[in-house]
Amino acid sequence: MHTITRFTRNLLACSVLGASVLCSGLAAAKDWTTVRVATEGAYEPWNTTLPSGEIAGFEPDLLKNLCTRIKLDCQLQAQDWDGMIAGLNANKFDMLMDAIVITPERQAIVDFSRPYAATQGVFVSATPGAASEPTVKLSGDPAQDKATIDQLKAMVKGKTIGIQSGTAYTDFIENNFKSVATIRVYKKSGEHMMDLNAGRIDFAFDDVTFFTSVLQNPENKGVHMVGPKIGGPIWGPGEALAFRKNDPDLKAKFNQALSDALADGTVQQLSQKWFKADIAP
Repeated sequence: MHTITRFTRNLLACSVLGASVLCSGLAAAKDWTTVRVATEGAYEPWNTTLPSGEIAGFEPDLLKNLCTRIKLDCQLQAQDWDGMIAGLNANKFDMLMDAIVITPERQAIVDFSRPYAATQGVFVSATPGAASEPTVKLSGDPAQDKATIDQLKAMVKGKTIGIQSGTAYTDFIENNFKSVATIRVYKKSGEHMMDLNAGRIDFAFDDVTFFTSVLQNPENKGVHMVGPKIGGPIWGPGEALAFRKNDPDLKAKFNQALSDALADGTVQQLSQKWFKADIAP
């Protein structure tokens, strides 16, 4: 589930340069036949690049279904996470689909579809003996969330936490735990898993669905979820497609397709296939 750091700098750059070709993407309404869609291709099981070069996962499957419904040729391409917003607004592609969480900062720069997923975050550790706990919901209000945050601070005090840059969890970790722990930021989630297994960090924090998938890999057999799974309003409305602000017609097409896919159970079926759980919003 991808909120802020290096990604926010891209957003702010587009805000400052909003009138430029780089960030405006000015264009008249289009007669859409082909849509270029960017994804990371490295955030399993949402999207992952196979040895053949094909991008597979929950989102590619859902995209194929949506594009069939609205009779569009959707061309999926891999793009580094940090450059997605800038690339979208520079017309390198037409839409983003990469477990992107709706946030106010992003809404100032791009438009979003209705959410197609809503997930939770969690810590993992390679330390023996620690155990997962029941799910908690955080509001995003420091006063309301203090008791839970204090418990988590006690768990990570004096340790090193790995987090992917620019995700929905980056600010959460840096704002709440940098006073008690060392934060190490990575370009890709797979990188913090490598350092966790090598003992270079003590914890990593990411999406429950990501960890559920990668912890099935024998390479990660010593890693397990610890502390509570964290959900609730703190993560916003959920994950959605992102569009340029001057493409409301394309957004409308995908909103209708998403509404139909949610109504007929397609999103739920694909969720069960890839996550073994229903993460529909």
